[in-house]
Amino acid sequence: MGICLVTGGAGFIGTALSALLPEHFDRVIAVDNLHPQVHPASGRPAALDERVEFVRGDVTDAGMWDTLLASVAPDVVIHLAAETGTGQSLTEATRHAATNVVGTTEMLDAFVRADALPERIILTSSRAVYGEGAWQDEDGDVSYPGQRSDAMLSSGVWDFPGLTPLPFASTRTKPTPTSVYGATKLAQEHILTSWCLALGVTPVLFRLQNVYGPGQSLINPYTGIVSFFAQRAKAGEVIPVYEDGEIVRDFVFIDDVARALIAGALMAPDAAAGSAAAPYDIGSGEGTSILRLAELIAAHYGAPAPAINGLYRNGDVRHASCEIDEARAGLAWSPQTMVDAGIVELCTWIDQEVQK
Repeated sequence: MGICLVTGGAGFIGTALSALLPEHFDRVIAVDNLHPQVHPASGRPAALDERVEFVRGDVTDAGMWDTLLASVAPDVVIHLAAETGTGQSLTEATRHAATNVVGTTEMLDAFVRADALPERIILTSSRAVYGEGAWQDEDGDVSYPGQRSDAMLSSGVWDFPGLTPLPFASTRTKPTPTSVYGATKLAQEHILTSWCLALGVTPVLFRLQNVYGPGQSLINPYTGIVSFFAQRAKAGEVIPVYEDGEIVRDFVFIDDVARALIAGALMAPDAAAGSAAAPYDIGSGEGTSILRLAELIAAHYGAPAPAINGLYRNGDVRHASCEIDEARAGLAWSPQTMVDAGIVELCTWIDQEVQK
């Protein structure tokens, strides 16, 4: 059983985990700074399971870590704490680097100072580390075209001419981030893996696709396109769709992500020991166009048809989906809620929240 420490534990994924972790650990402790961009209220979130101990603190604060680790020696750490706004990271790079990179190194340094090395650290990384990933031409040759330029996007050239995108796979796809956020998450992976392997701690890395579902923030303008679309459609408004509507994402339901993380936390020691395994890609295994997503949500609410507006955001990836074979095999896990059903669950939850 032992002790599990969850950083960012009062956030979207953390609260989803909070109902599951106490079934497997004697103590579960959630650390979170309750950033107002995510948490409109400053107190303990109601969604956090009552069996979880809550500590309000910032992962970049060395003093917080020293105080906490003076009385707690976690066996397993689930490191969720991060700034996650892809677009926002281009204008607030320091904030993203401070939390994602320095927050991680402060945590690791604190474990050393306290002589309290955990057995395992689980990191939730991101599909953003891949950037545009690998593309293939008609002859089967694979290349990495890099980031789409502003000149390319302003001309309405959305895809790389003559190339077809390939789904991400950590065992095959070279990380080439196109955002500051993605770069900081890749740095997190490298820092954590090198530290863990040097000190005999097992690292378990998860590269999450677009996570959505009940419990996600309805006020954060930088994350959660699914909830943004749902709120527009619920109000009877037209959902705006960027580019030509054929941007592709892999939308993975929150419950499926929580189950994957639990599997990583409970992985048998023999399976986790030794050199670091390749990061697990956690998604639905299916790509969904943004237009189809908008159409599903609009239809659910009887809202007007979505409108393709041709707008774009610099740094946005055109096609992001993943293969989940490694996760299926290594975690004995598979997604249970695909996007059609997940949209209904999210919209039902939003309807209930609005009525409160």
